[in-house]
Amino acid sequence: MTKIDERFYTVPELADDLGITPRTIRFYEQKGLLNPQRAGTTRVYTRQDRAKLLLILRGKRLGFSLREIADYLDLYGADPTQAEQIKMLLERVRERITDLEEQRQALDVTLDELRDIEQQSVDALKEKGLDPVS
Repeated sequence: MTKIDERFYTVPELADDLGITPRTIRFYEQKGLLNPQRAGTTRVYTRQDRAKLLLILRGKRLGFSLREIADYLDLYGADPTQAEQIKMLLERVRERITDLEEQRQALDVTLDELRDIEQQSVDALKEKGLDPVS
């Protein structure tokens, strides 16, 4: 017989455990991404709530919107095979990769232009007999 992890977390415990602020947890709760149980007036979070919060934090770190994260989490409970969830994740990940590659190209162009301006400025100062600030 396997023992199910029945551990509950309070807001401060969960925040400490995940290295975030209690305010962050309350924000995601307010947005409807987390729905903790209550023990009297205290909100308590289950192991599943903790896992869901980890998915939310990872989604935000990877640049997904709260709406995209909510859609993903909604599929989690609706599809026991998780096939639709995986398909949605794959589609969104591919879109995010494309967006980031475009941003990297734009950033590379901007950096090249700034380096060119930097060199022109150094050269202009040297022509005037001034020492360019390092």
